[in-house]
Amino acid sequence: MSKKSDVIERRKQKIEDMKKEGIVPLFPNTFKISHTIGEIFTIIEETPDLTAENSPVFRVSGRMMAVNRFGKAAFIRLRDRTGQLQAYIRKDQAGEDQFALFKQMDIGDFIGLEGPVFQTRTGEWTLDVKSLSLVSKAVRPLPEKYHGLKDPEKRYRKRYVDLMMNPEVKDIFIKRSAIIRSIREFLIQRDFLEVETPMMQPIPGGAEARPFVTHHRALDMQLYLRIAPELYLKRLVVGGLERVFEINRNFRNEGVSTRHNPEFTMLEFYQAYADYEDLMNMTEDMFKAISNTVLGTTQLTYRENTVELSGKWNRIPMKQALSEIGGVPENMLDDHEALARFASEQGIALSASGERKGKILTKLFDILVEPKLIQPTFITGYPVAVSPLSRRNDIDPTITDRFELFIGGQEIANGFSELNDPADQYNRFLEQVEQRESGDDEAHLMDSDYIEALEYGMPPTAGEGVGIDRVAMLFTNSASIREVILFPHMKPA
Repeated sequence: MSKKSDVIERRKQKIEDMKKEGIVPLFPNTFKISHTIGEIFTIIEETPDLTAENSPVFRVSGRMMAVNRFGKAAFIRLRDRTGQLQAYIRKDQAGEDQFALFKQMDIGDFIGLEGPVFQTRTGEWTLDVKSLSLVSKAVRPLPEKYHGLKDPEKRYRKRYVDLMMNPEVKDIFIKRSAIIRSIREFLIQRDFLEVETPMMQPIPGGAEARPFVTHHRALDMQLYLRIAPELYLKRLVVGGLERVFEINRNFRNEGVSTRHNPEFTMLEFYQAYADYEDLMNMTEDMFKAISNTVLGTTQLTYRENTVELSGKWNRIPMKQALSEIGGVPENMLDDHEALARFASEQGIALSASGERKGKILTKLFDILVEPKLIQPTFITGYPVAVSPLSRRNDIDPTITDRFELFIGGQEIANGFSELNDPADQYNRFLEQVEQRESGDDEAHLMDSDYIEALEYGMPPTAGEGVGIDRVAMLFTNSASIREVILFPHMKPA
């Protein structure tokens, strides 16, 4: 039997012994706190003349993270959601019964303590325990103190232990929550209405991606977990809800990497009487607002780079970026065969049936340009072939009024002026269907109901999707998307 198993068995036996002796309830629901640990420290800071003699009596509860026993006394480290506090218990003060109960407690137990605070000789504020309670008994031991829980696979699988042992992980998710709250407030202040759209859809739309498939028994129909809420949100714009947004869960049956998780969170918002340039301006303002709220500055560190969000962000057409940043010869950019040869020379795999020029351009961009876009940069002028829902550019109909935002070498957002011509949208869907029949299982399906909605008329509109997980990576300096998702998908252990 392993050392850990021995500890678990001893603790289980301890529980049985305590039940037989009727010492205390092992899982009571009666302990009420008067203060959190954070509130105790706030009172200490705001009371300069605080002493052991005039200290209030505090009732506090949390997980016992460490204990240093010596004879008839002990120091305890107690942690709740707001911080950590040292406590001191003495047998002669707490009493025989209370000290006997304390001796039955283990690291990891939730305990309740009551008493005033005092300063030790080293100046540390400490709770002087007058009484204690067992709030919840831990059967399993916490990871060993000095090594903790560091292995990423174990951390992601046992996130609850990760949060116990690594306080910096909790800080990531506190920031993530603040990011989402900041986005929501930013949009609501601009008269956007928060809405909810279906997660199970009869036709997966709004992006080029492979969906998850399910079956509804009562309706006897195949459904898809949504890959994006876009087409439903634009239906709402048709219906007269001119500014809408949704912070939503999307599902794409694709690979897993440091930047991709099959289940992820997106912000999508749509604004009538706006174009893609309006959204670029708005996106700059939104990210600066997030940064000031979450970090208190517009400067952040992502991996080894300092990123500055203030000022006007770069805006570069895709072909210009491929030439100037990616090193693609300018005379190849409009030559399909030359681009295909160049991609092959770069080791970029193309489908056996051949790729359209627009697809080759975007594949070259992903490899040769994207990793180099560290400072905030909008890339514009995406080909029509990879933008089935975007409005064609009035001057160059081979490209669309679309942008993608890159920060820290990865895509953060995607936005465009919406295609609101039902005939053009129908033909774009037909092209996507042809690509799907040629073997592209990520191509868009035909959505006849969406075409019908457009036939009722949609005002000129711009829409954008923002990857919340990647935004969280950026503002918490996390190299992997798994660091910012509480329960990322994993293969069975």
